Amino acid sequence: MSEKNLIFEYCDQMVQKFEEVVKKPIRNNSSVYYTGVDLGTACVVLAVLDENYEPVAGAYRYADVVRDGMVVDYIGAVKLVRELKQEIEEKLNTELLYAAAAIPPGTDSLDGGAIKNVVQAAGFELTNLLDEPTAANALLKIENGAVVDVGGGTTGISVLKDGKVVYVVDEATGGTHFSLVVSGAYGMPFKEADKFKRDNKNHKEILPVLKPVVEKVASIINYNIKNYDVKEISLVGGTCCLTGIEEIIAKQTGVYTHKPKNPMFVTPLGIALSCTQDIIE
Repeated sequence: MSEKNLIFEYCDQMVQKFEEVVKKPIRNNSSVYYTGVDLGTACVVLAVLDENYEPVAGAYRYADVVRDGMVVDYIGAVKLVRELKQEIEEKLNTELLYAAAAIPPGTDSLDGGAIKNVVQAAGFELTNLLDEPTAANALLKIENGAVVDVGGGTTGISVLKDGKVVYVVDEATGGTHFSLVVSGAYGMPFKEADKFKRDNKNHKEILPVLKPVVEKVASIINYNIKNYDVKEISLVGGTCCLTGIEEIIAKQTGVYTHKPKNPMFVTPLGIALSCTQDIIE
């Protein structure tokens, strides 16, 4: 098996383990737990790893407390993260102390520390705050390529060379735009269209409808990687759960495109892998 396939296998195995512990948490008396808090536009995910950085628990909830990477409902965001934290603590019979979080690339000055404040107000000690595609690469382990995180409102891109991030950008166009297209095409209210879009059973039907938006995402990728020798693209983020999205992007970019087992959970797991016990003041 090639080194590339082994790396992707590690990512997919971690995602599969996480999916299992979301349903059935593992109580293993770990000396410490590391939590990744992913405050997404469409979904908030908490991923918990033990002292060996193995998945032991997780929880997620669809919510509207963040928009395009910006916290728009601070009180609601704190309440939601606190509730998910308490839910997992009860299942593990322990207190979760340490957490890491992430923001869309290039938005740290715009965020104004809101995500950091949400995590701390929910009862965590924050130990790391990084950009989302870079966090995802903690799991993907790409040496030379691009991590493309298609979130609810934006597409974040990190270009890596020799394992180091050399370029990051975050641009409008994401799952919200996909839902708006579905809403218009089917005459559905936005929330209903968003739910319809997430259902795997509908993907084959809606892919032709969404193809122009996927091609727009591909054009954003093309524009931002044109000055770099990108050999592979890895897709993460809940929007990339759309069946067939990787094939359209591969065709439009001409670059080998890989999609993990469940792209929605790659970034929160990567955030958790970046969590330490060194508290950010």
